[in-house]
Amino acid sequence: MSARTASQRPASDLQLEADGTGRFLPWALAVMVFLAALALAGALALDGSIEGWRRGVSSKLTVQIADRPGEPLAPRIEKALDVLRGIPGVAAAEPLERRAVEALLEPWLGSDALQADLPLPGLIDVTLAGNNALSVDALAARLQAAVPGARIDDPKPWLDRLIQLGRLLQTLGGGIVLLVGLASAAMVIFATRAGLAARRDTIELLHLIGAEDGYIAKQFQRHVARQAIRGGIVGGVIAVLVLLAIQLLASRVGAGLLPGLALAWWHWLALMILPIAAALLAIFTARLTVLGELRAML
Repeated sequence: MSARTASQRPASDLQLEADGTGRFLPWALAVMVFLAALALAGALALDGSIEGWRRGVSSKLTVQIADRPGEPLAPRIEKALDVLRGIPGVAAAEPLERRAVEALLEPWLGSDALQADLPLPGLIDVTLAGNNALSVDALAARLQAAVPGARIDDPKPWLDRLIQLGRLLQTLGGGIVLLVGLASAAMVIFATRAGLAARRDTIELLHLIGAEDGYIAKQFQRHVARQAIRGGIVGGVIAVLVLLAIQLLASRVGAGLLPGLALAWWHWLALMILPIAAALLAIFTARLTVLGELRAML
């Protein structure tokens, strides 16, 4: 029988839809797509958070003026402000009111300690000009000479460690997506081999009457594609619903208490493409598996 005749056969020669061995595949792929979507969303959201940390903190300094007995705090703060505002590279220097300082310390000390006339330091919020080469050590020495007890808190060291942690978590998220993809491919290989083994006699008969390996592989491809698309859509939809629920709960809790899960439009697009990518991976894996098994079978 010619290759054209074989190609005109209906796609039900192998009756793959009636095979019970592959019925688990859509559900397994749904779980895999769900896990991969959560890992990918976390990695993408971290990217935006890291940039936000860098923009919001890298140009900031905090000056702390310790309270000293016998030395009024207000004149010392004003003197530090005069020094800071006269330094090139300092875009702005604004003192924090006592109420703002108390609000910062209340979660750690409690309201009772603050009401007990606790001596609090004066804080100055300093904004640096963009692309400046200001030395924090030199600025700290100048402030200390003008206002004894003044100290600069530079957030850059812990910001660098925080960014390193964020990049590590992003790498972990990408690794999880890769591992999920490999596990999905392994499940497709297992299901495809089981289907081939169950139809070995039928496949040999098809070969005898002229069917080519590509024709048989296409039947498995179509069957796996339908299962992968169903499972991918189910897993993707559940992942999107879970992510929307997390965003809603995080917004209700309040900013600062939970890390944000801000996803841009292209992040959502990447999540929607994920089921398609899973289906393409399953189809490609099924084809390679079938062709390899058929070569070893004959």
